[in-house]
This record gives sequence, C-alpha cells and structure tokens, in this order.
Amino acid sequence: MKQHKIRITPYNSKYAEQTVEMWRDSKEQAIGQKEIHDFENHVYFLNNILPERFQIELALIDEEVVGMIAYNDREINQLYIHLKYQGFGIGRTLLDKAKAQSSGKLILYTFEVNEKAQRFYETNGFEIISRGHENEENLPDIQYEWISAK
Repeated sequence: MKQHKIRITPYNSKYAEQTVEMWRDSKEQAIGQKEIHDFENHVYFLNNILPERFQIELALIDEEVVGMIAYNDREINQLYIHLKYQGFGIGRTLLDKAKAQSSGKLILYTFEVNEKAQRFYETNGFEIISRGHENEENLPDIQYEWISAK
C-alpha cells in the first residue's frame, strides 16, 4: 500500500467545504442517519461558531482533508476521519495533539451506536463516566474522560 505523508495543520477556511463533506460522510456512516443541518449551516458552524471555543486542526494528505479535530484544554468537541483513511493512525495523531495541549484531563462525547469510536477512545485511554446525554440527533451518548498519567 502506498505510504501517505500526513500533515497536521491549523484549520484554514479554504478547506471548509472539504472538511464539512468529510465530517458529514464520516458522521453519517458512524451513526446511520443523515446530518440534521444543511451543508451551508454546517460550514457556518465550522467557520464561525466552533472556533470561538475550540482550536481546530486538520489532517491533510497533499491538499485533501482526511481528518479534523476541534478541542480545547479540557474537551474534544469533534473528531472525524475520512472514511477511506480510517485505521491509518490519523485519529490517534490528532488525539495525541489534543492530549499534549490539555490541562491533563479531557472529556468528550460519542454516540452509543458508534461502537468503532468507543473502541478507539477506550484503546486510547478514555474511560466511560456517564451515559444518556441529550443531543440534537436524539441518540444516546456516552461521555468519556481521559486523565493524564503524569
């Protein structure tokens, strides 16, 4: 298999449409339902709402968006990997960046139906702290927490 050079870079709005397409495809595959927001609103959220509280990083191969993470020192708000690049370590690379810049503790939510994400987070040191949170999709959530070993 061809070796890909992955570049992690701060979000730039020139990648907005690609990022939202990847995000929506990945999320829809993970939860088995269509995104509830239209594409334009999703782009607006990415460019204007999310950056107010979260740092956004992209994973690029050449100029293709293959992953994204939105986080601050206490929380991971979004983490999505392009469907055809899942399992290549991109998610772990983005997660490790958030861990390194954290306060020593991170929380995140994932959908209960997303068993792949649950395995990923648990493999990477996150533990379940609660279940059943409310969200726009009306799907049961799992809240995870990671605490640094240092």
